[in-house]
Amino acid sequence: MWGFLLCCLVALASLNPRKTYEYKYEGEVNVGRGMPNLAESGVRMMCKVKIAGVSAQTFMLQVNLAFEEFNGFPGKNAFDASPKLSKRIADQLVKPFLFEYANGRVGDIRGPTEIPDSIVNIVRGILDFLQVTVKTTQRVYELEEVGIHGLCQSNYAVEDNAETKDMIITQVVDTNNCREKAAIYRGMATAVVDKLSEERGESVISTVRYVYTVKPTAEGGLIARAHALERHHFTPFNVKGGTFKMQTMKEIVLLGVTDTAGSIPVGTMESKGSLVYKFVEEQANIPLLMQNLDDPVVMQAVELIKRLAEATAYQIDNAKTEDTIRVYQLLRVTPFEGLEAMWKQFAGNEEQRRWFLDMIVEVSDARILKFLELRLFKYLFLLLSFSIIRDSVALAYGSLVYKHCAYYTPCPVAAVQPLLDVALDALRNNNEAEMVVALKALGNAGHPNSIKTIMRFLPGVAATPVQLPPRVLSAAVQSMRLIAARDPHSVQDITMSLFLQKDLPSEIRMLAFMVLFETKPPMALVSTVTAHLLDEKDLHVASFAYSYMRSFARSSTPDNHSTACSVAVKILAPKFGRLCYHYSKAMRMDYFNDNFLMGTDAEVFMLKSTTKILPSEIMMKGRFYFIGRILQLLEFIPTVVRLNYHSCSTGNPSALQNWEVLPEDKPLFSVYSRASGQEWLFADVHKKFIQSAVSPSAGKESPVWGMIENLQKGISWHRTKALLMFETRYFQATSLGFPLEISKYFETVNGITVNAKAGVNPPITEHLGQLLTSEISLETDGFVGLTQDFWVFYGINTELFQCGAELKSKIPVAIPWKFAAKINVREKKFELDFPPCKNEFEIFSVTSDVYAVSRNTEEPDLAKMTPMMPSALDSTAQVLNTPATVRSEAKMCSESNIYGAGICVESELRREYYHEEYPLYYFLGYTHLASQAIKPVDKIHFEFNAGPSRHPMNVRQLLETLRRLSKVFGYACTVIITTPGWDSTPEAVFNLKALAMSGNMKPEGYDAAVYYTPEANMENVQLIVSQVGEEANWKMCTDAVVDKAHMRWGAECQSYEMSMKAATAHLPGSKPALKAKVHWTRIPEFMELWGRRIERYIPGMAFLFGFYERHEKNAKQEVSASVVAASADSIDMKIKFPEGYDSFPNIADKQKQAKSYVIFACALKYVLRCRETTQPSWEPDASLTEITPGPESHRHA
Repeated sequence: MWGFLLCCLVALASLNPRKTYEYKYEGEVNVGRGMPNLAESGVRMMCKVKIAGVSAQTFMLQVNLAFEEFNGFPGKNAFDASPKLSKRIADQLVKPFLFEYANGRVGDIRGPTEIPDSIVNIVRGILDFLQVTVKTTQRVYELEEVGIHGLCQSNYAVEDNAETKDMIITQVVDTNNCREKAAIYRGMATAVVDKLSEERGESVISTVRYVYTVKPTAEGGLIARAHALERHHFTPFNVKGGTFKMQTMKEIVLLGVTDTAGSIPVGTMESKGSLVYKFVEEQANIPLLMQNLDDPVVMQAVELIKRLAEATAYQIDNAKTEDTIRVYQLLRVTPFEGLEAMWKQFAGNEEQRRWFLDMIVEVSDARILKFLELRLFKYLFLLLSFSIIRDSVALAYGSLVYKHCAYYTPCPVAAVQPLLDVALDALRNNNEAEMVVALKALGNAGHPNSIKTIMRFLPGVAATPVQLPPRVLSAAVQSMRLIAARDPHSVQDITMSLFLQKDLPSEIRMLAFMVLFETKPPMALVSTVTAHLLDEKDLHVASFAYSYMRSFARSSTPDNHSTACSVAVKILAPKFGRLCYHYSKAMRMDYFNDNFLMGTDAEVFMLKSTTKILPSEIMMKGRFYFIGRILQLLEFIPTVVRLNYHSCSTGNPSALQNWEVLPEDKPLFSVYSRASGQEWLFADVHKKFIQSAVSPSAGKESPVWGMIENLQKGISWHRTKALLMFETRYFQATSLGFPLEISKYFETVNGITVNAKAGVNPPITEHLGQLLTSEISLETDGFVGLTQDFWVFYGINTELFQCGAELKSKIPVAIPWKFAAKINVREKKFELDFPPCKNEFEIFSVTSDVYAVSRNTEEPDLAKMTPMMPSALDSTAQVLNTPATVRSEAKMCSESNIYGAGICVESELRREYYHEEYPLYYFLGYTHLASQAIKPVDKIHFEFNAGPSRHPMNVRQLLETLRRLSKVFGYACTVIITTPGWDSTPEAVFNLKALAMSGNMKPEGYDAAVYYTPEANMENVQLIVSQVGEEANWKMCTDAVVDKAHMRWGAECQSYEMSMKAATAHLPGSKPALKAKVHWTRIPEFMELWGRRIERYIPGMAFLFGFYERHEKNAKQEVSASVVAASADSIDMKIKFPEGYDSFPNIADKQKQAKSYVIFACALKYVLRCRETTQPSWEPDASLTEITPGPESHRHA
């Protein structure tokens, strides 16, 4: 077959080994949006290429190169020479290279040993022109061949030039259709690949076209000229919605052919590989910066970490947070010995050492694993007294293993061996706590070779029978959640076996079911599960499995198993479709947008069993979908451990009161959390902790006692945490031999500082209960905040230079505080004072812009970052009017006249070529949004008093007292109360004051009091809110009973008035009804305005919900509604407005609105009555007699 194919192929491009060929070569790359008046960046190479024969199939290549950079606006700026970078590249390219060439095919490339691959790739870009194939029997054809982009599909078209006798060959390489593509993906190890999402749209597309002019020669043909054009389009979303553009052009022109004079000396050569692009060590080449990595990296990293620790000593310096990316780059090239040296250098400074540890765990390679194992893991796991530290180190180590194994297949088992050893030791010693921690760490690691160890913890799967607590079994099952993607078949076999074991606890079977679906089971396996569920007797397992698959059947996200689950739900619905929320459930909400290629989902799982009153686990988690990846967001799982086992053995909830008899060494409940699929928080709460921390009888042995003593002395606590939230990088070869990179970085620096000092009067001496009779004072100040930096880079990134487009965003959040508080529990009094803050401070801001960037390693300090959109304030920028220009500035402030506190929000937005149908263009341009807070008054004082009234008085005396006080403090109020209660004695429920104090001025603010009057069969509640201040007369007076409320407010409670009333009716022979009414006499103008705005939408909304309209007389200033249970599965709803009413009578059971009240009532009663049956029997209820559905209504409810 190959012999026949070679007979049909003729390599027109040929070289004579006795000749020397001289070509002019030029290559250029530009990155931008390809639109006028927008900045771009690029590079250009110009050189002369000499190719001379060495032997029949070996040729020598020499290059003399000049290098130029572009950064600015096309038509206004030009390419600038880069002499230092040109010299560095030229000094290496001037050395000869050898390559094999026969039959139009470039073979092995050899070069000097010291030449790096980044330079060899430039040579590959030149030699790529020599690889061209023509099929003599056809003018248009396609074939798969090797080029610089890999093994890809090529399409050819051949035509002759009748005048020159030259042959014109056009070659188009489909770089999206490569069997072996020169492209790699790095980063986001914890984000699962979602191929189904990729099928809905692409975020990157590229095309390459070559045009050759071949002159006929005696040897077969000589390339006289060749031109290549490569275009890439990229967007963080779908390419249909607008893109960044990169264009690469290269051209080679024959200058002359001469005879080779003598032999050509070459030095020692080594093989550099084939024509296919070779990627260099990309981890060190972060595209956001250029720094000198030849200098001692340890010293640079140490200085940067010290600077970061100093810049975040109290609060976060937003200008310094970007230095974290520099530290990450330096740590990636630091040798193991350098890490040891840094560990020792930071030994005397806790803050700097914490920064060091936080940052090296983000560098997941073999050096870091070895360092952590040597310095931390083995040592800390033996410190059982420091269980929290031990657990955190184990979980962090597992996470590092997972990230490390994302790039090494197969991943060495040595990386996870320490965790396997700990797990087996714990199993042999029957140490429940260590078994759980080790299994959780193995779950974070997700190493396929840990399957055999995990199986030893699982009954029915292990080679030897095991009897382990459900808590350990739960950890073992969940430890396979990440292995499910790496070894799905093994996980499917294990979880299916567990799911079918009817004697296992219900929760373990449900967890196995969840992990089974993490493996993306085929339809045949889902059908098998469905068949077994039809015979399932445990209704908790059946309910959970059915609701889980039903939620997926309704899902809109790509990875939803919708077809298989839809079939399963239809089969299971008749039997399990009516199970209520008394049983275990899975709930899911999701959304996915094809234009953005983004989506999200939220899931809640409630796991219960027949032997437990409380759910054993409640799982809440969310995921984010973007450009072919699924990022698991935060998961939170509270777990009830011992309370269930103790209190539910008899099914009696009152047994919870005897929790004190539980063993001391067993946790009552646990809580754990995961971020990006990695468990990072795990805590057990024991009975001893609750007794010592919460009990009033606890003494000096309580941890709370120690905290109080420290607070009385004064504490100062500070923590910072740097996190590289995600780093995702995509590399693809270009025809020039430069790597195209698409990268996204998101890092955050979190910080908190707390200074506090407390006083207790009288001080506690014996037990914590004394706090209930003491006055506690607290003074504190501090800061909590974070700064997030986000980058998107698109362009060329090599170890020598960078050029591209860069989206850069910064989001700082800062919340400082300073206040004093007093608490008196005995008197039920609480006071809070905020001291003056004269300066404005920024709470939150978002700043984002897009730049054309150029950097090179020879001149790192001369990097250029030109905003892609010129600023209107820049006098040197030529701002043109473009078709879709968006520019807006706004500032809004809201300030309280009384408290002086206020908030201002300012925004600025600039966009060019904006198009609302293109999601990318929403973000390209300058964006600034900021929120500042102001508080110029001397002090804001809050006081809450819930103590009993010291001098009881009736309502008449209360009013007289308030009138007298108003003359001194500005108080006045009116209480709306009926005459029979005039002499009744109201009880003060609580009093709340919020006052602003400035200098010698009288306090201003508000005073609110709630009174309860139980006498004279009234049981009234009065709320009195009064404005405090000079000549203040605004107040609000509210009088309320069980079914109605009357409110007046404004000047002396006389300006506006409104009343509300609600009632139920269920007389013998009538239908249950609910009625409500709102009536107003006078309301403020703004309320009337909003009411009229809403009124315009009422007819349309009523129509959409199935109402019809009928006009009849109604009160002018009143809205009323009534709901009547018309039948077992329908209701009548009537709403009256001032200009008519809409009615909703006798709606059939098919209408969703008609069923809403009935479904609620039935569901509530079913929770109380349903038991171990799949066919619920509806029992009459005295309060729901008229609306309870009978047997004929089961299908409707």
